[in-house]
This record gives sequence, C-alpha cells and structure tokens, in this order.
Amino acid sequence: MTGRVVVIGVGNPFRRDDGVGPLVVEALRDQVPDGTVLAVSDGEPSRMLDLWHGADTVVVVEAVRTHPARPGRLHTLSAAEAAAQATGPASTHALGLGECLALGRTLDRLPRELVVHAVEASDIDLGTGLSEPVRWALPELIDRVAASVRKARGHHR
Repeated sequence: MTGRVVVIGVGNPFRRDDGVGPLVVEALRDQVPDGTVLAVSDGEPSRMLDLWHGADTVVVVEAVRTHPARPGRLHTLSAAEAAAQATGPASTHALGLGECLALGRTLDRLPRELVVHAVEASDIDLGTGLSEPVRWALPELIDRVAASVRKARGHHR
C-alpha cells in the first residue's frame, strides 16, 4: 500500500451543475494534506482508471440525477453502491461511474477503497455557474470530501 489518495472532480464546468466536481477540487487545493492528488475528469472510464492508477483511496465528486429529484441533496456512496447506480443516483454523463467501476474490476484496476460524494443536479444545460440548490449544498459537499481525504490519510500514516 502506498497511502496514495486521489480526489477526482468529475464534470463539465460549461454544463452548469455538472461543473460541481471541478469546483470542489479547486476549493480543496488549500484544505487537503500535501501529497493528495487532485484531478479533474470528464468521466470517461479509461481516463478515470489512469487517474486512480496506484491509489489506495479514491474520492470521486460529481453531480447526479435522481428520480424523484431533490436538487441540492447530497449522497455518499461506496464503490458497491456506485456500481449499482442503475437503481440509484445516475451520473450526469453519458457513461457513468458504474461503467467505470465495471471496467476497473474487469481489468483488476480498482483502488482498495473508493467513495463517491455527489450532489443532485438541478440544471445541466449549457452555461456556467451553479443552480441555487447546488450552490447552497457546495460548502457541505466540500467539507464531506475533505473529511474523506483526512480519514484516508490518517489510515496510512
């Protein structure tokens, strides 16, 4: 085990609420321990696998859509829960984290631990800036991700 922790903000900042993952990564730059890898991804599975290659812990941050929708509601999912997202929160991307995890399992490239912090999106249309419900949830989302990083770093000292 390397103790390597990777945070991946998934999303597109030009699709309104879908840009929340990259915003969280930017906010974490001064809040996480040195050595924590902060990255942004569009969610494409092979790029995600490359980003988390060699990591013991991966924290993914993204926007999701649920039915019924409650924009701004936060979710924390384990890898198993994220893999079953066909019945739960669904990614705002064409290929979701479930597909990425399936590929990682097939290729034996899953991290030891993976946690997903997600916020329910309200608006993923073209444009910049977060909707009001997601903007209100942003500070708590940042806090949850930072706490996951601190917890993971504490386990590998």
